[in-house]
Amino acid sequence: MRLVITGPPGAGKGTQGTRLASHFEIPHLSSGDLLRRIIASGTDSAFAQSARAINDGRMVSDETANALMLGELAEPEAAKGFVLDGYPRTAPQARTLDGFLGGRGEKLDAIIALQVSEAVVIERLSNRITCPSCGESYHALLSPPKVAGVCDECGFAGLSVREDDLPERIVVRLGLYAERTKPLLGYYESRGSLIAVNAEGTEEEVFARIVETLVH
Repeated sequence: MRLVITGPPGAGKGTQGTRLASHFEIPHLSSGDLLRRIIASGTDSAFAQSARAINDGRMVSDETANALMLGELAEPEAAKGFVLDGYPRTAPQARTLDGFLGGRGEKLDAIIALQVSEAVVIERLSNRITCPSCGESYHALLSPPKVAGVCDECGFAGLSVREDDLPERIVVRLGLYAERTKPLLGYYESRGSLIAVNAEGTEEEVFARIVETLVH
């Protein structure tokens, strides 16, 4: 199964992408997670400097995104399928991805577009706390960690709000989504591979909707 999961910030791409990867036993490749690891490594390469754009709520260039994700897709683990999260984010990136897969005789099975209102996005992101160590995220009110400030998954004590989840950065991210990523949906819709899914409700409800659309 070769899938792309897309949607506005706070739609639940990481959560649902992880669940889909586990369900289909394929890797979950998140561009955001990969970029944050590069930033956390402390290197000062040109690639790392470009990656730091996400701290301001901005997108990295198409060239950086393509180099990062196509490199991951070239790994043996992705040969039997994958869930792409956060890539592609623009129509030019989508065309590059299609060309890469076509060169291997492959194509995407589906593009899952998570749909959620702006009010829900703001509520989710303003209450999100994340583990800098393993990337696990929590909702401070609805799904907090068992021990305040400590990650349930890896035990790291120091959960925090991501820089791009600060209120002023949320506004920037939503604006960029409307400007650059929404046209991506039109690209995939014209190709008949777009599946729109209501992403409001519990994690379990949303996951059940996604799986139902994929198996029918």
